Amino acid sequence: MQCTFSHSASLRHHWIFQPMQIVALLILLGITQQAAAMDAGMPNPPASPTIVKVGIFLADIVNLDEVNETFEAEFIVGAQWVDPRLAFDPAEAGTEKKLFQGPFQFDEAYGGWWPQLLIVNEIGKGDTNAVRLVVHADGRVRYLEQRNVTLETPMQLQRFPFDEQTLEANIIAFGDSSDQVVLEVDQQMLGATEEYAEKNRKVNIAQWQFENLDLTSRTADFRYSGDRADISEIHLAISLTRQSRNFIWKVIFPLTVLVLLMWAVFWLEVDNLSERLNLAFIGVLTIVAYQFLIDGTMPRISYFTFTDAVLLYSFVIMCMAIFESLVVYSLFRAGHKPLAERVDLIGQWVFPVVYFAGLFTSYFYYQQAF
Repeated sequence: MQCTFSHSASLRHHWIFQPMQIVALLILLGITQQAAAMDAGMPNPPASPTIVKVGIFLADIVNLDEVNETFEAEFIVGAQWVDPRLAFDPAEAGTEKKLFQGPFQFDEAYGGWWPQLLIVNEIGKGDTNAVRLVVHADGRVRYLEQRNVTLETPMQLQRFPFDEQTLEANIIAFGDSSDQVVLEVDQQMLGATEEYAEKNRKVNIAQWQFENLDLTSRTADFRYSGDRADISEIHLAISLTRQSRNFIWKVIFPLTVLVLLMWAVFWLEVDNLSERLNLAFIGVLTIVAYQFLIDGTMPRISYFTFTDAVLLYSFVIMCMAIFESLVVYSLFRAGHKPLAERVDLIGQWVFPVVYFAGLFTSYFYYQQAF
């Protein structure tokens, strides 16, 4: 009976100890996996420097906000480099290339080095919708990802609405100086964007015409901490031309017609001052309303645009028409009615000539100066 008790006790001890062994094994396995993950994320660039060819495919320009000087775009970012440490035997692996696609496979399964391509002027955190990485048997690596980004870029609006804009993006290999990683332009992706833009009008957005996309490799001066270091950089420039016909017909043309109509004051009787002033002040107030309308669609800039010049010039012309009416009425009150009528007759021709001459002069000045 004692033996039976001892045997039962040993069995209980065995069944109590076994779960503890399992827990210990699980903890050990977790530590091992964590260490393996840490080792997988620590490789340095394979060469000094490592040449990384970078390309940008512009799939779509989603929005352009002149007020905040930002634009939203859909990019396909590609990079390729050579890492001999990743080379493998196709016969042994049973494949010519190893494929990692999707965030989980890339983050968890791929253990090699890759450049973290950072868009310096990106606002917030963009959406990465797809990731694909291919490792070839000879160590060549091809990386692709699709990004939706919002970028901040300065805009030159002096010639608005006849302006051309260059939307910019600056891409660096985050954390790697130029003696570690050198970024070069992948011309194949650049050519693909040009072909895509010609065949697919989706790249264009309302009121804008896509003209060109250019990538250049250059060196930038950055300082994250410590001493300054040269960083290899890819500069992206997207050229757009504003389609100004809509703005001309909706804003500038009605404004010009309004100014012409206000010159009806020159055909009113010289003694009818109240009607002349009412008509002229209506024109002045309308131009002020136009100014508020335009300001709501423009950033808070410190310079005059062509549209601002047109509005200000129209305002001055209308104020001069008010001054002319006061002069004519003063001549009439002084008993010089024929002279007052002659001044009106001169104004009927001088004001339109001066106004349109000023408009054309402003247009050519802004086109040549900016």
